Amino acid sequence: MSRLILPARIVCRAAVWPVACAALVCAAQQPAPAPTLTVTSREVLLDIVVTDQSHHAVTGLTAKDFTVTEEGQAQGIRHLEEHRTLSDADVARLKTAPPPPPNTFTNFTPIVNSNAYTVILLDALDTPIDAQMYLREQVIDYLKHLQPGTPIAIFQLDTEMRLIQGFSTDPQALLAAAESKRDMPSLQKPIYGNRDYYLRMKNQILGEGLRSLGRYLAGFPGRKNLIWFTGQLPTWLDGSPSVEEVERRSGNPFRDDFTVFDDTLSGMTDALSLSRVAIYPIDARGLETLPGFDASRRRPGGNQGFLARQGFNQINLDAIAEATGGKAYYNTNGLKNVLAEIVDNGSNYYTLAYGTTNQKWEGEFRHIKVTVDRPGVTLQYRPGYYAVDRAQAEQRQLARLQRRMARGQEPTQDPAGDYTDSPIVDDAGATIKRPKGGFDAAMQLGAVPPTEILFTAHVAIDDNVVKLGKNDPLPQDNYLKPEYKGKPFRNFTLAIHTDASWLKLAQAPDGKRHGALQFVTALYTPDGEMINSINTEADFALGEAPYRKLLRDGLNVKQQIAVPVKGNYFLRVGVHDLGNDRVGAVEIPVDQIHAGIPLPTVAER
Repeated sequence: MSRLILPARIVCRAAVWPVACAALVCAAQQPAPAPTLTVTSREVLLDIVVTDQSHHAVTGLTAKDFTVTEEGQAQGIRHLEEHRTLSDADVARLKTAPPPPPNTFTNFTPIVNSNAYTVILLDALDTPIDAQMYLREQVIDYLKHLQPGTPIAIFQLDTEMRLIQGFSTDPQALLAAAESKRDMPSLQKPIYGNRDYYLRMKNQILGEGLRSLGRYLAGFPGRKNLIWFTGQLPTWLDGSPSVEEVERRSGNPFRDDFTVFDDTLSGMTDALSLSRVAIYPIDARGLETLPGFDASRRRPGGNQGFLARQGFNQINLDAIAEATGGKAYYNTNGLKNVLAEIVDNGSNYYTLAYGTTNQKWEGEFRHIKVTVDRPGVTLQYRPGYYAVDRAQAEQRQLARLQRRMARGQEPTQDPAGDYTDSPIVDDAGATIKRPKGGFDAAMQLGAVPPTEILFTAHVAIDDNVVKLGKNDPLPQDNYLKPEYKGKPFRNFTLAIHTDASWLKLAQAPDGKRHGALQFVTALYTPDGEMINSINTEADFALGEAPYRKLLRDGLNVKQQIAVPVKGNYFLRVGVHDLGNDRVGAVEIPVDQIHAGIPLPTVAER
């Protein structure tokens, strides 16, 4: 392995968006002796739902009741934790988080009941209109009888993934969202063209939508039960596909994740948490009967084609459920009853950890088999994973970061300090460009807010109104579009505090942690036109002491953006980890920001 010897530093430059860039700087540290990291084991963590013949959750099992094999080799169970549905008394004892202070916005709303989360996905892209109407009635009926305490979010997929209601344990808030026009059935076909183009575009919309959903779910702990009401899954599956074939063809938008337990320099346990999103696909068309037949013909017209289509669709439903540890439902009109069953069983599960005996990480798919020493039980779990070499992934990340650092500037400040604007003006001037890749989608107005990186944005409004003359240049750092130049505006200052524990920094052989972050604030009109933006980028290589300080204090960045006085606008604030494409974003209606409230100090955040 080659050694990367880079100074501890943070540098800044305008890059993807050639707009104003606040300089991030930090104090250079003398290289500390490289710590010795001894990974004593690599564990695999997976969630398991156990049900009896009546489809009820089986509780009270211990580690002795479970047997685990990986590629046929017995594995030693190191830990088993049981999770159960919280009772009304349990929910009442949970402490609700206080509301945030005025002018404080975050991309993560803590839910006190983090045992398990339920996501209701209404697929308007692949569900007939009449089935959508019936489905909506069933969901509303279910929510009318829902008890408080169950965290539920509602999404709809049509031309894109839309968040109807973020996670809430309040049945009235969920019911109001379901009854609103936000999740009304889509009455217009979104795609036009020949059949091949139509299918290709539908699959693309579906893939991008699920990835945005995965980014939204990343910040929420515990098991996530994704209840996917759809009329038809992608048609690329045929026969009886294996789990790895589903993974290979569709990809997994819900990432496995490496974590390290024990905050010491040795004796750490490197754990691979298999994706905690279990998909429960449900045929939203309910119980379908065979089409009628023509008595003048020898056999029912179209019956064989109907049965074939039904058969393939059910194979698809079963395949995606099996690959993610969920369960498929079809040929039932009792959609609200299915909802209740999934929520109950999905909230009663076991988290099992075993130390894999296979320490060769060469990217192959590994099959897991779990059995329970109880008669008549059914197990739901993700039956395998790809053995990705984390070390190689870090090497690739370090190589990317090294190329960025080679183009950077020398630092002068602390990485966990409070940064103010020291702009580097790009030659492009007022030109505004959108970032590329996954961050681009996350920064669009109205996009599903990702929680792969958690942060808080505090906003303050300058009392002074700026009104430029016809020939006056824009003040430094203001890049309002030309048509807004003559309109009065105020400067809005944002203090962005990022929780550094969510950053996936790469560690070089010299012990330093390397990373690169991008902070973007964009100003939108209600129709989605971007009229202003500011971009801040930071590259850093940190020794052990500044890295610990960064974890403790977080990363604080200040940005200032001009907002016209008249009109209705939205701020979209995003944090992008450029080393691994993890993203966090939050949308702020400008009319929810109040004047006269100063920014908090670093100690108050």
